[in-house]
Amino acid sequence: MNKKVVLLDGNSLAYRAFFALPLLNNDNGIHTNAIYGFTMMLMKIIQEEKPTHMLVAFDAGKTTFRHQTFREYKGGRQKTPPELSEQFPFIREVLDSFHVKRYELENYEADDIIGTVAREASQQGAEVKIITGDRDLLQLVSPQTTVAITRKGITEVDEFTPDALFDKYSLTPKQIIDMKGLMGDTSDNIPGVPGVGEKTAIKLLKEFETVENVYDKLDQVSGKKLKEKLELHKDQAIMSKQLATINQESPIAITIEDLDYEGFQGEDVVPVFKNLGFNSLLDKLDVKVEQGEAEQLDSITFKMVEEINGDILKNDSALLVEVQEDNYHRAAIQGFGIQNMAGCYFIPTEIALQSNEFCEWLADESMTKFTFDAKRAIVALKWMGVELKGIDFDLLIAAYLLDPAETDKDFRTVAKMKGSHAVYSDEEVYGKGAKRSVPDSSIVADHVARKAHVLHEVKQLFVDELQKNNQYDLLTSLELPLTYVLADMEYTGVKVDSSRLQNMGEELSKQLKQMELDIHSLAGGEFNINSPKQLGVILFDKLNLPVMKKTKTGYSTSADVLEKLKHHHEIIEKILQYRQIGKLYSTYIEGLLKVVYKDTSKIHTRFNQVLTQTGRLSSTDPNLQNIPIRLEEGRKIRQAFVPSEEGWMMFSADYSQIELRVLAHIAGDKGLIEAFHHNMDIHTKTAMDVFGVPEDQVTSNMRRQAKAVNFGIVYGISDYGLSQNLNITRKDAAAFIQKYFDSFPGVKEYMDRIVQEAKQQGYVTTLLQRRRYIPEITSRNFNLRSFAERTAMNTPIQGSAADIIKKAMIEMYERLQKEQIRARLLLQVHDELIFEAPKEEIEILKTIVPEVMEHAVELQVPLKVDYAYGSTWYDAK
Repeated sequence: MNKKVVLLDGNSLAYRAFFALPLLNNDNGIHTNAIYGFTMMLMKIIQEEKPTHMLVAFDAGKTTFRHQTFREYKGGRQKTPPELSEQFPFIREVLDSFHVKRYELENYEADDIIGTVAREASQQGAEVKIITGDRDLLQLVSPQTTVAITRKGITEVDEFTPDALFDKYSLTPKQIIDMKGLMGDTSDNIPGVPGVGEKTAIKLLKEFETVENVYDKLDQVSGKKLKEKLELHKDQAIMSKQLATINQESPIAITIEDLDYEGFQGEDVVPVFKNLGFNSLLDKLDVKVEQGEAEQLDSITFKMVEEINGDILKNDSALLVEVQEDNYHRAAIQGFGIQNMAGCYFIPTEIALQSNEFCEWLADESMTKFTFDAKRAIVALKWMGVELKGIDFDLLIAAYLLDPAETDKDFRTVAKMKGSHAVYSDEEVYGKGAKRSVPDSSIVADHVARKAHVLHEVKQLFVDELQKNNQYDLLTSLELPLTYVLADMEYTGVKVDSSRLQNMGEELSKQLKQMELDIHSLAGGEFNINSPKQLGVILFDKLNLPVMKKTKTGYSTSADVLEKLKHHHEIIEKILQYRQIGKLYSTYIEGLLKVVYKDTSKIHTRFNQVLTQTGRLSSTDPNLQNIPIRLEEGRKIRQAFVPSEEGWMMFSADYSQIELRVLAHIAGDKGLIEAFHHNMDIHTKTAMDVFGVPEDQVTSNMRRQAKAVNFGIVYGISDYGLSQNLNITRKDAAAFIQKYFDSFPGVKEYMDRIVQEAKQQGYVTTLLQRRRYIPEITSRNFNLRSFAERTAMNTPIQGSAADIIKKAMIEMYERLQKEQIRARLLLQVHDELIFEAPKEEIEILKTIVPEVMEHAVELQVPLKVDYAYGSTWYDAK
């Protein structure tokens, strides 16, 4: 059988993979993009090349024999990113699992190892294939040796035989060394002859063949300047050729026989892939991996509690309150899991909640507990008349702070972040969708006890990482206290006047019917306005409006298309209005009426504390953040939100331009800081600076444009984005942005600085140390990288604003309790807090709410709060 020897340049391929793919993390927080890309290449090579012998060569260290010749060899190289360095041990682990030989040699480079093995293999008549990203290895091309150079991506290569090399460079393999001698190599800091590039080097070698011949016949070189350069740098050229020459006689301690490759066993690779989280690559392995069956976990010891006594109710206990329904308001509790120094226990719900001793322990603030999804537990228990206090750690929130991008919040996924595999997923136990159900009580008991056990096991690992990231205080001083505030708000709910909503619905329904008649009249016939296909026929076939975009099914009638057609026909404006009113009716009239609790006449929303990557709160069932306020009909929906008691009023307070104030603080821009200190209208101030006019000459249009820039800058707006917002040319938009940066140079400096920090660290932070990881910041894809840069600019601003309002909520809640004020905090919507209070307390709120909110965090600029009050949320404006 003919030998086929495949040689891989380990360092080169790892670097290529690292920079070709965005930064990826697995469940254990390890960066895996280089490992993943390298493994993809390895699997493709094994499959396509079918080697009989295989070796991956690595550099052994920074110093090689070449440094004795030239101390500055490779001196200009940037330090290997730590995110890549940490991946090399795992790349070696992958190679071992594939049974691929790897080798490195002190004082020599991977190139030298490959060159020596290639020479020996060729002498034995073997076919040799070298795979690398380094063109230096082209000097090893021979009739027996092909060199494949990786190009864009991680799996595409250019293959060089002697003929292919000559076609590309008009040089022989050995002349590649001479070319490097003349032109140098900036990546390796090989100097060459300054001013001689690739074209000139190739031209010289075509004529003179070698560097030595160039100098032997220097008088025949045409061009006075070139001759002078060559003469001046002769020693440097000779040395550069020497540095570029691969040592094919390296003292390696391996033979071709040592590289014998018989393939790999899937069962050796599977555990490594599982540990790395390479699920997609598992599918590509030709091995049977059981799918659809829950893995059998090790048994754990727990006690099924039949009678509660003080022996199991300890301080510092892991407590798991099992509530499976998505909407945990009034949801059933499947049981309680406890793990502490005394042992692991499962307590059935009826036994737990009938025990005064257990309920007192839950409510005892001095008995510290740690849990998973505290808010869910607190609210579910509140509906049963039981208080839960003393929680000093929440695993779900801890995991969110460490990795806000992780969308899977199942207990098992979170536990796997720290390597724990001792628990099933909730989906495996309860099923999914329509098949979801509560299994046998023994299965539930085991599942809940496991969760408590694992929670106890991993807590300290999460605490350690939070402390390492300087985020533990963010958990204990902000997010955990906020959990109690949000739980109270959710349980309290906000009263909705259903009759008002129904009346609004009837009014909107009438409007929709009239609009439908008007649209049909303009169209010259009846059709289904909600059918894009029928609407497309009317607009583009019947009315002959210009076609903007087509889809697979016909004409596009999306909102952006209709906006561009507004000036072509009056029907377009009517259709846009029809859609807006239709959405109001279905989403906010019918939608809100569905979620009003009949016995309380209240909406009990759920605030999402672990969803957004910026730290902002959102809400579910219903989403109260999205009630439209630009349309008067939308604003009127707030009229249905009313106080829950007679003689009470709604009180609203919101931060004025908080994100711009945070930007002024973070950027330290003197102009912005001064404007806020003088209580200037910031949009007018921006217009004055950008347009170069005094305050009394700022027109409403100037202010509107300045406002668009101010808020656009916060989100890293591009000239294209601004041009779309203001309906101006990109050139004018770019000039506008440049004028802004000229006026506020501190903002530009901040943006440049934060992008660089994100590239170096892989994340950005808020004022309170909330992190957002931005792996795409190093992507070679321009669009991905641009989005990542905008994210890096915006997150510290938006995230800090979110942290500030969260801190204000906690302090406001504590102030109301401390001063025994009856007013209640009901809702948080963006930068606005909504309270209900007795009329006689309104004067108190007018004083203490701005006081607390404006001093939640001290910035270089003052925070400003506007407030209003009235008989409904709509009136509190």
